[in-house]
Amino acid sequence: MPPRTDKVSPGDSPHGDYLPMEDYGMIGNMHTCALVGMNGSVDFMCWPDFDSPSVFCRLLDKDKGGFFSISPPSPMPCATKQQYLPSSNILQTRYIHDDGVVDVVDFFPRPKTASVITKGGPRQTSFRETYRIQEELKRWLVRRVECIRGELELVVEIFPAFHYALESHVTTLLRAELGDESKVATFRSASTKLQLDVVVDRGDVDGGEEPYVCFHTEKRNGMLGEGLVAHIKVQEGQAISFVLRDDIPNHVTKNIGTEVLDRQQHDTQSFWYHWISQSTYKGRWREVVQRSLLILKMLTYEPTGAILAAPTFSVPEAIGGTRNWDYRYSWVRDASFTIYILLRLGYSQEADAYMRFINERLEKSLTPDGGLPIMFTIRGETDIPEIELDHLEGYRGSSPVRIGNGAAFHHQFDIYGELMDGIYLYNKYGKPVSWDQWCAVRRMLVLDYVLTIKDEPDMSIWEVRNNKQHFVYSKIMLWVAFDRGLRLAEKRNLPCPNRTKWLAAKDGLMEEIMEKGRYNTEMKCFVQSYENNTLLDASILIAPLVFFVAPNDPRFLNTMDRILLPLEKGGLTSAGLVHRYDTELADDGVGGHEGAFSMCTFWLVEALTRASVHEPRYRARAVNMFENVLSFSNHLCMFSEEIARTGEQLGNTPQAFSHLALISAAFNLDRVTEGKH
Repeated sequence: MPPRTDKVSPGDSPHGDYLPMEDYGMIGNMHTCALVGMNGSVDFMCWPDFDSPSVFCRLLDKDKGGFFSISPPSPMPCATKQQYLPSSNILQTRYIHDDGVVDVVDFFPRPKTASVITKGGPRQTSFRETYRIQEELKRWLVRRVECIRGELELVVEIFPAFHYALESHVTTLLRAELGDESKVATFRSASTKLQLDVVVDRGDVDGGEEPYVCFHTEKRNGMLGEGLVAHIKVQEGQAISFVLRDDIPNHVTKNIGTEVLDRQQHDTQSFWYHWISQSTYKGRWREVVQRSLLILKMLTYEPTGAILAAPTFSVPEAIGGTRNWDYRYSWVRDASFTIYILLRLGYSQEADAYMRFINERLEKSLTPDGGLPIMFTIRGETDIPEIELDHLEGYRGSSPVRIGNGAAFHHQFDIYGELMDGIYLYNKYGKPVSWDQWCAVRRMLVLDYVLTIKDEPDMSIWEVRNNKQHFVYSKIMLWVAFDRGLRLAEKRNLPCPNRTKWLAAKDGLMEEIMEKGRYNTEMKCFVQSYENNTLLDASILIAPLVFFVAPNDPRFLNTMDRILLPLEKGGLTSAGLVHRYDTELADDGVGGHEGAFSMCTFWLVEALTRASVHEPRYRARAVNMFENVLSFSNHLCMFSEEIARTGEQLGNTPQAFSHLALISAAFNLDRVTEGKH
């Protein structure tokens, strides 16, 4: 996909003082990440980890949130382009003007030889040395300004807002103009201490002026501390680099030079190139699949192997609405998709690390009644209280801004099917399940515990916030739990004392779903729940993907055909995008509107693909729908959770499940179109 180009002044936006969500790219280092706008501004970054309080969060409050901007002075009109350097997560924002062309290159450094670092995991360097390198580099944000042609003036503004813009800070300017030392300033709050290093590469231009940098402190309305502002001018061949990192005591502070930054950028480029080269996907949609893989890797928390649902919090699902949630956690629901994708595309180390994370949760994180929480922090903790940050206005006025997630305490019984499917797939495509793992699964918690809940209502995949119901999706996934447990026991000849009870429960669930009114014969479709037996729900698209129902079963085909209808005709599709259900008809305890769900659209593509093996009329529809939804990604092939009717991206971004479902759809579409099903 070609880089996005905008012919606007970088400070302008059709959304007032907020950039459109699709105008952001992400950089990361498997510890934290940052969102960088096409206007050259870092508007979101939590420090030093994904779930740490934010340091920059203008994304959620234009006045108080904090930012780190490098852009031409307003109102200078520049064309801007943004793209990743080849096969990497190094982001390049280019300003193009008659007078000159400047690149801003953003990245978090990575040592090129480091491997996945988790307890018991593989190591390519000594653990102590790798740990030291990681601890130092994971706390660096590098922004390099390089002049490619002519000369150009830029404005650099650094205004941190510590601890979700709740903590005041002291800014100390150590030197207004650059000298031999790279350390220029410090920002210190009660909880966080950062320093700014600036490195100038004067280039080899004969007779040219040296790059000039002169900082001054400035206080802005709404901010709890001073920021830094500098006007710089660079000529062709010259560069100025800005490094934000932990403030280190003077006696151990290391001066940074151009050679150091050149090496770090080279090593980071090499790391990402070698990582994506491991991908076994050679199909028709290689570019978007590779970008999705690179995004998923950035959403991995390296010390534990956990994968975040998304790196952001409280990005609204509808502008001005209240559907604003914190997704900086790891959901059990993502397990089977994550393991399947990682293993099928050649990433066994990441699959092993994620599986270790899941296994530890089975050993340590059970609820008093023997169940499993639906989500964990990136370290495996379960204490995730939901808090509203009333002092932040929210993206384009969408409040409340929430951190934490109250759904952590929900009963969502579908997780047991997704977990068992993940364990089964790991045994099939990864490593054989060990005896201890099987014992944990068997007593489970998953299966023996599931026997006690299979007839109970829950809050299911959409995490409703009102009454529990008997959701069809949850019942299907409970069927999956028993099915995969029985398959695993048979495949590995493992003892299964409750085999008869598991089989009876599995058969009973299928009979219940298929024969006892869960298929509405008048509407000719499956329904959302036993209680809402006239409400269409896109979650049923999972049924053939987990082999609950044949992809060409008339009941499923009727349901799929109905989902394909427009919303106004009783379906769930609009402009080729799928809504999870009609919010006008459903009372989910949240209220408000929402966009189409990217994940559900990719599920429909895969369902159409599987159906087309037996019903060829669906094949062209699957390809066309896939190509259509790809057109709704941003300029960097990045997907958020939802897409509004206006075509803009909504919800936390980028969303792991959207990219997992994209890869799965592409993988299976390739197999079917190439006759490999």
